[in-house]
Amino acid sequence: MSVSVGSQAVVDDALFADYKPTSAFLFPGQGAQAVGMGKEAQAVPTAAELYKKANDILGFDLLDVCINGPKEKLNSTVISQPAIYVTSLAAVELLRARDGGQQIIDSVDVTCGLSLGEYTALAFAGAFSFEDGLKLVKLRGEAMQEASDAAKSAMVSIIGLDSEKVQQLCDAANQEVDLAEKVQIANYLCPGNYAVSGGLKGIEAVEAKAKSFKARMTVRLAVAGAFHTSFMEPAVSRLEAALAATQIRTPRIPVISNVDAQPHSDSETIKKILARQVTSPVQWETTVKTLLTKGLKKSYELGPGKVIAGIVKRMDKGAEIENIGA
Repeated sequence: MSVSVGSQAVVDDALFADYKPTSAFLFPGQGAQAVGMGKEAQAVPTAAELYKKANDILGFDLLDVCINGPKEKLNSTVISQPAIYVTSLAAVELLRARDGGQQIIDSVDVTCGLSLGEYTALAFAGAFSFEDGLKLVKLRGEAMQEASDAAKSAMVSIIGLDSEKVQQLCDAANQEVDLAEKVQIANYLCPGNYAVSGGLKGIEAVEAKAKSFKARMTVRLAVAGAFHTSFMEPAVSRLEAALAATQIRTPRIPVISNVDAQPHSDSETIKKILARQVTSPVQWETTVKTLLTKGLKKSYELGPGKVIAGIVKRMDKGAEIENIGA
C-alpha cells in the first residue's frame, strides 16, 4: 500500500510484516574476504562485467587485489567492503549462468546480509542499483576506517558462551577500564559465538578474563576497529549525507535489517536504518532464528567464505544451505 502525499508516494513500512519465507539469499560481511576470490567469476561475462564497473567507481583495480592480494591490502576496511559486495553479486551472476540457476533466483522470497552484506542484499532486492550500492559501500568503508583511526579500538569473538555470560564478561571488563575504553556485544552471531567491540584496553581486559568465565577461546578479529558501537559515531553523518542523496526504492522482496531483525519497505526508513547500522549491534542470531521459525526451507550463501553456512548449521543442524562462491 502506498499513500500519495503531493507528488511523493509514501510506502507503508509494514508492507512485508507478514512475510513467509521459503527460500533465502544470505550475503556475507567483512571478514569473509580471501585472496583468490573473484577468479571464478571471470568465466561468466555478466559477473566479470561487475568488476570492470567497480574499477571506474573505486578508481583502482579491484579484481587484481581480490585475486592477487596481498592479504593485508585486501583485509583493509576500505578494500574488503567493496570487494565482498562485488564478489557476492558476481556469485549471483554465476548462479544465474548455471542450469536451473535463474529458477533458483526467481524462487528467493527473502534476503539479508551480515553487516556490510545488508547492502548486497538490498542491491539484490532492487532497492538500489549495483553502482549506487557500491558508491555507498565505498563511502561506508572509508568512513568506518576514519572512525577507527580516530581511536584505538578493536573487536574480539568470544567462543563457547551464551549471550548472558558474554554480557557478564563485558561488565567485568568495563569495571577495570575508563569510560572511553568500554566494551559491548556488537555481533549476536549465534549461540556460542558473539563478537565484542570496544576500546583496545577494554578488549584486552575481555581477553584476559575470558578463561575465568569458561569461554572456550577468544579470536581477535581482522577489522580496523570497534564496529557496531558508538566508536563508529563519526561515520554516521557521512553515511546519512550519502544515503540522503541516493535513490532507494521499495525492495521487491523482504530484506531483513541487522538493526531490528525486521523487513522494511519505506525508503526513508531504510536510509535511517542503514545509517544507524554502523553503531548498532548486529542482530544476526534473531534474524536467522526468525527465518527458521517462519518456515524457511532452503538458503544460499552467496559470495566469499562459509561463515554464514556455519552459523545457520549451528542453529539448525538440519537446515539446508548451499554455498555459491565466485
